[in-house]
Amino acid sequence: MPPDVPIPSSWRIALPHSTAAVPVARALIRTALADIDAPADCDTAELLTAELVANAVEHTESDQPIELVVELLPTGCQVEVHDRDPAPPGDLSRPGPGSEPDPWQEHGRGLLLIRTLSSACGHRTTEHGKAVWFTLPAPHSAPGPAGSGTPDDEN
Repeated sequence: MPPDVPIPSSWRIALPHSTAAVPVARALIRTALADIDAPADCDTAELLTAELVANAVEHTESDQPIELVVELLPTGCQVEVHDRDPAPPGDLSRPGPGSEPDPWQEHGRGLLLIRTLSSACGHRTTEHGKAVWFTLPAPHSAPGPAGSGTPDDEN
């Protein structure tokens, strides 16, 4: 973006209520994070966004679009997926002992991924259904090679 154009703090787009929305959402989240210069891990954002969109398509009955919302936060970003079903998603709280999904099952690990890889997650009711969300922190700066730190002020 040219320097005189303000960087948007959020990005919102409607997706079809079909499985075609998942790869579209993956591409859109990467583009959105680049457009808003979000300080978050794009690979993790893509994975978690794909999980939320797939869940919205699979577990809601509607021909209405799903909405993807990406918001830049001072400490990272928040991603929401809105659908028309007011019923809450599966359990987004931290699982207790023995409540982990069966690793041999094809389904059931999406919410585990969201709980594990995000810094926070949840859902809220909206005027037209619900929004399921997660936040990602800004990645910590990796230390450089030895000797590449800030020089001491000993001159």
